[in-house]
Amino acid sequence: MGGLSIWHLLILALFILVLFGGNRFSAMMGDVAKGLKSFKQGMSDDSEEEQRKREAQQRAIRHDPQIDVTPERRPAETVAPPPPPPPADETR
Repeated sequence: MGGLSIWHLLILALFILVLFGGNRFSAMMGDVAKGLKSFKQGMSDDSEEEQRKREAQQRAIRHDPQIDVTPERRPAETVAPPPPPPPADETR
């Protein structure tokens, strides 16, 4: 009983149409469609920019294999060797 039936939705749609008028409602829906289109375009622009960055990193690696652009990997020169073991006590 608490839900909206199809009749409730139709009456609500008719009320909105009368309140705003056909032309104004149509213009609002056009603005919503433009906003969605702009949002999708912005999202695809971001993904294209990330793809270009990845390609530039790959080109840099191919040209100079000494370049390590991944933050997870460190060059071998920066890894410190393990400390030597303590000297053995030979006074037994």
